[in-house]
Amino acid sequence: MTTSQATSPTRPAPGGASDIRTVSFVSLGCPKNLVDSEKMLGLLAQDGLVPVSHDPGAKGDPADAVVINTCGFLEASKEESLSVIHDAIRRKDAGEVKRVIVAGCLVQRHRAKMLDWAPGIDAMIGVFDRDHIVHAVRGLAPERDALTTSDSPKYWIAANALQAAKDRGMQTAGLTVNGKDGKGIGYFEDDSARLRLTPRHYAYLRISEGCNQNCTFCTIPSIRGKMRSKPIDRIVSEARELLEDGAFELNLIGQDTTSYGDDIGFTGGLPDMLRAVNDTVENVAPNGWVRLMYAYPSTFSDAMIGAVASLPRVAKYIDIPLQHASDNMLKAMRRRVTAEHQRELILKLRERIPGMAVRTTFISGFPGETEADHEQLMAFVDEMGFDAMGVFEYSPEDHTPAGTMEADPALRVPAEVKARRRAELMELQQSIAFEQAAFVASNFDEKNPLDSGHRFDVLIDKPMASEGRATTGVSAGGRLYKGRAYFQAPDIDSVTYVQSKEKLAPGELIRCVIVASDGYDLIARPVVDVEKRVALSVIR
Repeated sequence: MTTSQATSPTRPAPGGASDIRTVSFVSLGCPKNLVDSEKMLGLLAQDGLVPVSHDPGAKGDPADAVVINTCGFLEASKEESLSVIHDAIRRKDAGEVKRVIVAGCLVQRHRAKMLDWAPGIDAMIGVFDRDHIVHAVRGLAPERDALTTSDSPKYWIAANALQAAKDRGMQTAGLTVNGKDGKGIGYFEDDSARLRLTPRHYAYLRISEGCNQNCTFCTIPSIRGKMRSKPIDRIVSEARELLEDGAFELNLIGQDTTSYGDDIGFTGGLPDMLRAVNDTVENVAPNGWVRLMYAYPSTFSDAMIGAVASLPRVAKYIDIPLQHASDNMLKAMRRRVTAEHQRELILKLRERIPGMAVRTTFISGFPGETEADHEQLMAFVDEMGFDAMGVFEYSPEDHTPAGTMEADPALRVPAEVKARRRAELMELQQSIAFEQAAFVASNFDEKNPLDSGHRFDVLIDKPMASEGRATTGVSAGGRLYKGRAYFQAPDIDSVTYVQSKEKLAPGELIRCVIVASDGYDLIARPVVDVEKRVALSVIR
């Protein structure tokens, strides 16, 4: 498989920044974007550029160049990205940095408008052209003179995956452009040799890119293109590389992970891919975790449930955005699933996989949503009792069917109604989550610590700044650490705070007993600490 290394010649741009030696990176948006950022950082480091922390207020020499990898999924994402870009341009105007390079989804989606919004950009990189990041940072010009004059910003923005593959001399006759035909060559970019921005003990492993679902509210297919599954041998190779680099937890990501393999004719699909990654983890990091993110409900099969249930290294956790629970809304969103199907799927997951944790997200105030639709969603959330849940107010996006619907006053939900409905959903989920956390904590009896309480392996993420105080019924003091159990994904879910007498290190897996709760979060003590205290009291 050909990787996306640069194949076209380049030359120094007139007035180019040939003295660029250091670069800082700002990565915005989702984990998929983060993987792109890590890959670009790896390419820059391989070329001899030194990555430095992006901290405009810090003392010391700033970076020569700043790269902002943008998110363009929602209007709020666009505004955040532009704010960071404008800040970097102000620093360049003040002489603090030499070049500002902008990459990612906002560039891909709004390339014709970027210079109107931010005239000080020096170069732009689209989502299919990240292998040109060195050229952009160094100040090298592309061969395509027709695209730019000598004093204009340089562009590397292929319109789609087909053009990107063709530009790299790849055979494109079978490239995935038509969806689930099983004839594509899949994801051809290379995610190996990344310079990771996550802590050493966990990483994101992309299994596919793009999406074929075409939900009416979503801009992803127009930005990232049709789904392109990564060949399984590449996934296994990258998994091994990440594990050998110290990763304990692999979070599998894509726009639609449950459709893995449909576009390239991989008949084993997600179950066989999970088995391959599970086996790799068992060989390299025998106690490691594999976590499945971004599942799609309409394509979640019994075989997939069986794989999650049977594979020991696959966490009993699923991130499955459902978006709504009213048939009217699901149809309007073009989700290709009914509320009853979703209900049966969640119940089946919990029945067949003991301890299964389910995280989901919903959209509030989608065009045409009635109070009856909202009440159906409230009832669904109350019945399902999700372990974790997020709610987003609908944001109209240009060039989407839902954006057109939002323009119709008869369908548009007023902003204050969107906000109220979201608040009601989050208040309901808060009460559910608080009750669940309190129930888990209530099983611990300080007077009988060895035979009470729920016990979980907790992955330590980082130490907290303060020492823990001795608290009756909770702890005898010690250092406080932030960690996660198998039902807590990084950055998006609740956490487990561990109060330990012994020093713990990020990446350690510690057997703990849950002793209390604090809202969404759990409080735990290492089982060894509990056993030591009991042993000492017996001796006395």
